[in-house]
Amino acid sequence: MTDLGTYGVTRRGLLGVFAATAVVAAPTYSNAFGLLKGAGDIRRIRMYSGRTGESIDTIYWVDGEYIPEVVKEINYFMRDWRSNEAMNMDMRTVDIMAASHRLMDVNEPYMLLSGYRCPKTNAMLRSKSRGVAKNSLHMKGQAADLRLKSRSVSQMARAAAACASGGVGKYSRSNFVHMDCGPVRSWGG
Repeated sequence: MTDLGTYGVTRRGLLGVFAATAVVAAPTYSNAFGLLKGAGDIRRIRMYSGRTGESIDTIYWVDGEYIPEVVKEINYFMRDWRSNEAMNMDMRTVDIMAASHRLMDVNEPYMLLSGYRCPKTNAMLRSKSRGVAKNSLHMKGQAADLRLKSRSVSQMARAAAACASGGVGKYSRSNFVHMDCGPVRSWGG
């Protein structure tokens, strides 16, 4: 994992973009639905972690394929910061996050509150809060809890729900949105 600064782009991601544009001019995707169905030529994710001080701003998908080295960086970035354990994240969740971000038309990176959670961390959080599921999708690398300063919880949740590709939880009191690639559903207020 490379600390990329708030708006840095990884070298591999940038090289992937140049390779894609050398073959064919990369069109922008018109909406999240095309992106989630694989119609987008380039996918980008921007996040930072207040817990670790790390940030990532990278292109992880080019011309129909994930970039393996960049996926490894995302997996490490989204690790359980308490135990320092990483897991292979389900990239469908990252796709939902990226599509939602694009729909909101923001430049601000997400603040990642929680990505992967090891079972021990999940159990500890569950003992402190009723809002933590016993069999949380965080433990399978299929969920993320995110925040944006420039968008409300409702705006973020609407963007994620528009993707119709997984679960969306609104946690207004704690000011974050849960996005996952599980069954399509929504909860919270």
